[in-house]
Amino acid sequence: MKFKPAGDRILIRPLEAKEKTKGGIYLPDTAKEKPQEGEIIAVGAGKKSDEGKVIPVEFKKGEKVLYGKYSGTEITIDEEKYLIIREEDILGTIG
Repeated sequence: MKFKPAGDRILIRPLEAKEKTKGGIYLPDTAKEKPQEGEIIAVGAGKKSDEGKVIPVEFKKGEKVLYGKYSGTEITIDEEKYLIIREEDILGTIG
């Protein structure tokens, strides 16, 4: 796959939604919540400042991140689902 996000956008592969609750109850697909964590696959060059300088994205390929529940745009590349979000929509890194 060759995809390069523009500007301060980031391409994320969402992690799978949990199949069962902490109590051991298995959830059907319709009851699963939209995942809010994923792995960064590609990052853009960064955002341009008012002076025209590029401010690089602070996240790197391979990092696991948390993002807002309704953030980004879902896309499909090579039959796999991804999410494109802006850097500001990432809440933080995991582990």
